[in-house]
Amino acid sequence: MFNQNNTMRYFLCLGRTDMRKGISSLYGVVYEKMNSEVKNGVLFIFIGSSRRLMKLLHAEDGGMVMYVKRLEAGLAGLFKLPEYNPKSNSYPMEWRDSVMMVEGIQENPQQRLRRLRAERKEYHV
Repeated sequence: MFNQNNTMRYFLCLGRTDMRKGISSLYGVVYEKMNSEVKNGVLFIFIGSSRRLMKLLHAEDGGMVMYVKRLEAGLAGLFKLPEYNPKSNSYPMEWRDSVMMVEGIQENPQQRLRRLRAERKEYHV
C-alpha cells in the first residue's frame, strides 16, 4: 500500500514527462535523465504537460509500483510545482510538499490567513 512519509526522499523530474510511459519507461527516465535508481525510500514524481496528470514511481518489497493521479478539469485546477532552485538544478521537495502536490492542494498564504482569522472569530464568539 502506498504511504508517503517524512522518512522518504522525493524527486520531481525536471520538465514535462510523456504520460504514455509505463513503469519500465519511467525507470529509464530516472536512470538516464535523473542519474538515479528507483529504490526503497525514494519517490519519483512525473508531471504531464497539461499539469493535470501525475505519475509516482517508487520501489516496494517485491518490485516497483506506479501510481497515477488525474485532476478533474475545472474542479481542482493544476498540480502546483515547487520553486525551481537553479543552484541545485532541482525542485527541492519535502514530505509536506509532496502530499500537497499529490492531493492537488494549491496553498495560497493569503487564503490561509483569511481562513484562520475567520476561525478565530467564530471560536471567540
